[in-house]
Amino acid sequence: MSKTTTELKQFQLHEGDTGSASVQIALLTERINHLTEHMNANKKDFSSRRGLLKLVSRRRKLLDYLADRENERYQEVIKALKLRR
Repeated sequence: MSKTTTELKQFQLHEGDTGSASVQIALLTERINHLTEHMNANKKDFSSRRGLLKLVSRRRKLLDYLADRENERYQEVIKALKLRR
């Protein structure tokens, strides 16, 4: 079982859920962590840097949405993914 599958199961609201905000945030966090490692090794890769910033922005918007709609779920996601706030 891959790390992605494990993360999906933890944040799914129901079986087959791949579109809820919490699942999307978990997947974006995984991609952001991977790109962050890449950027540490390849400091001059400006195209990947731009993509990383776009992913961070998209995750921030989803976190704001979740905080407005379901604050309890937001707190769980933040704690589980070890994000700030």
